[in-house]
Amino acid sequence: MSKSAYPTGVENHGGFLRIWFVYQGKRVRESLGVPDTPKNRKAAGELRMVIMYRIKTGTFNYEEQFPNSTRSEKTREMITITLKEMCDKFLALKQPTITAITMKNTRARLKTVCLLLGEDRKISTIRQEDVLRLRNELLNGTQFQRMFQPSTKKGRAVSTVNNSIFLLKEVLSFAVRNGYLESNPAEGINPMKKDRNEPDPLTKDEFVRLIEAALHPQIKNLWAFAVYTGLRHGELCALAWEDIDMINGTVKVRRSLTPLGEFCMPKTVSGERVVHLIAPAIEALKSQMAITRMLKPKAVRVSGREYARTEEAELTFVFNSSVTDTNSRSLGNYSVMSINGMWKNIIKRSGVRHRRPYQTRHTYACWSLSAGANPNFIASQMGHRNAQMVYNVYGRWMSENNNDQVDLLNSKLNDFAPSAPHKVFGISKIILTQ
Repeated sequence: MSKSAYPTGVENHGGFLRIWFVYQGKRVRESLGVPDTPKNRKAAGELRMVIMYRIKTGTFNYEEQFPNSTRSEKTREMITITLKEMCDKFLALKQPTITAITMKNTRARLKTVCLLLGEDRKISTIRQEDVLRLRNELLNGTQFQRMFQPSTKKGRAVSTVNNSIFLLKEVLSFAVRNGYLESNPAEGINPMKKDRNEPDPLTKDEFVRLIEAALHPQIKNLWAFAVYTGLRHGELCALAWEDIDMINGTVKVRRSLTPLGEFCMPKTVSGERVVHLIAPAIEALKSQMAITRMLKPKAVRVSGREYARTEEAELTFVFNSSVTDTNSRSLGNYSVMSINGMWKNIIKRSGVRHRRPYQTRHTYACWSLSAGANPNFIASQMGHRNAQMVYNVYGRWMSENNNDQVDLLNSKLNDFAPSAPHKVFGISKIILTQ
């Protein structure tokens, strides 16, 4: 039988007839389950015309017309699924691939997105202008936003807004890939530009004032060690004497403490590293040994990078909160939040200009660069994969200290500089370097 013998939209499929038609902007095919005969072809063509008419007039019900179709249930779900339901599907499948703290932040930001766009809103009704309006509300802190967070007096930071829109875009892309949406309404919305936070390291005078303002030897040792090693604060909280080799002057960074209080391996392989200690860092550890080295170790569970993988460890924390805590509920290690609170108090007492506590890490990097350390070495000490991060973050700071580099070169290369002949009053004279 020639192809022209079939009515438009009717075709043979394995000896049986099926029809195709356009529904919700997409071509779909449904088998009729009847043999391919001339009489059935004619009836199939007429059925297709009826279906197309009902689609055009808005009276077509896919499930009633094709109750056994695998598409009817999916189509109904596509039409009715809400933004919150889509976010829940996305989060449930995303959970095995991200850490607990990332999961907490992702869930919180998507919750805000759902509140502002409407938890019960059908995702099929979301348009690009809705996403742009959401971005403005997050950025400016409008009255609509404060309906849900009355304490919010202004909008969120650009980085937070970009992250929230990125997560929404991910959810909508997930919906597209799984057939819940025809296209992603957030596609084409680029992140807003954000100013780079420049390093603001402590000066040597400020560092001395900061250490002198500490009221306990352990606090002095903690902040001195933080500046002289560049460790992240979660790594400081999780640091144990079992990680330290005092003979070779090294620290093996094996774990970190999250803001949720969970011990975990460093997020990246490069974060798991050996830090070579300079003399002041070793002196801080020697002072700290008398305070915590002989304390009883604590059994902790450390999460690996692989999902659901954990291991037990007996750790004697270098900086033990029980030494300075006045209550008896101390767990033995400082929390990340307590480190931040400790920093605020010591900054106030020292009179040093306020900075974020992360500036201890910037101070280590800037001081090391000033001393002439190789950026690749600094990157490895700080847990970066390569020196590109060092150049990106400290490039401008490095260029502003070119005079220091010239002085360094003069001091290192002056003895090797060749003498050069000069003519003075027509007589060749050798100018000797001193």
